[in-house]
Amino acid sequence: MPTSPAEVLAAAYSDADRTIELRRRLHRHPEVGLHLPRTQAAVLEAFAELPLEVTTGSTTTSVVGVLRGARPGPTFLLRGDMDALPVQEDSALPFASEVPGVMHACGHDTHVAMLVGAARLLADRREELAGQVVFMVQPGEEGFHGARYMLEEGLLDAVPEAPVSGAFALHVSSTLPSGTVNLRPGPVMAAADQWRMTLRGRGGHASEPHAAADPVPVAAEIVLALQSMVTRRVDVFDPAVVTVAHIEAGSTNNVIPDTAFLEGTIRTLSAQRRADVVASVQRVATHVAAAHGMELHWEHIEGYPVTMNDPGMAAHVLTTAAELLGPEAAVLMPAPLMGAEDFSYVLQRVPGVMAWLGARPHGVDPATAPPNHSNLVVFDEEPLPAGVALYAQMALQALRG
Repeated sequence: MPTSPAEVLAAAYSDADRTIELRRRLHRHPEVGLHLPRTQAAVLEAFAELPLEVTTGSTTTSVVGVLRGARPGPTFLLRGDMDALPVQEDSALPFASEVPGVMHACGHDTHVAMLVGAARLLADRREELAGQVVFMVQPGEEGFHGARYMLEEGLLDAVPEAPVSGAFALHVSSTLPSGTVNLRPGPVMAAADQWRMTLRGRGGHASEPHAAADPVPVAAEIVLALQSMVTRRVDVFDPAVVTVAHIEAGSTNNVIPDTAFLEGTIRTLSAQRRADVVASVQRVATHVAAAHGMELHWEHIEGYPVTMNDPGMAAHVLTTAAELLGPEAAVLMPAPLMGAEDFSYVLQRVPGVMAWLGARPHGVDPATAPPNHSNLVVFDEEPLPAGVALYAQMALQALRG
């Protein structure tokens, strides 16, 4: 008899101690970027106990584990990211980061622990699987394009005879109700691009602005023009967020500087809007500068694409979450998030879903709960076995023939 959802959940909770122990071990020793040797070693140690075909990346410290079922069939991918952030932890947890200036402030330690727990659970149920599970353990999600590197190294062809045909990822949230599974079809997270511009004027004495070409008021005009551009040119049903986050000009109080520097981000929910807004920001800034006789140097740094959930699979995840955890735990998100995610690269290639697992500690006011990326963030560990069970159940349902 196939394992029932209730049995999957019970198995995950019976293994909760190991899941939480691994999470805390990773939390104490976070690493940033694409090269995470200590974290990789912990994953390899956990995978060594399981009947997995394990490979590691050549350009990053990624780990790929393949679990082959008892019968041939398709290949389903489960993903967990493992990098931390350059943040000094102030959570006062007894297992807080022991690495100065580095913290698992986005919960990626929980993702790895849940994925490893799911690998154990599925390895015990290989006889139920008609196909393969690929466990994608990736570094460099926090702005380093780790998923893209793994794709370039052949992630989706880890099983050559049956390339990956579906994918699923969970991400914890410190502000969503603990134990809930939150997702939506279509765009669930934004594309995020960076931009930089240098406005070149002509310096002079502060007492004689007419003899200079002051870039400071022109920079201010560009900031305001960009806000007007968004509110007047961007359809609210295909939105964009343009943020000017850094302005720098001058060195003292009585000298008009030669240049002003501005940088920020563009966040959009469709490829068409993304291209349009990137071009519009450059055009508006260039023309405002030209109106004042100044030159503008523009630089666009392409970030992650839109994270796009497959509609059919999104509906399936909601149904699965309701069966596992109860109908109240399956939550249809009313709107996308304007943060970005590099699981988007995987979802460009295969149908899949990214969902959010609520992990707000009980009794914490959602209005004041420290969010992901905060130096004070705390994630409730109680729903981690529920995440293990959801990972496993998605693979079991995809590979039961």
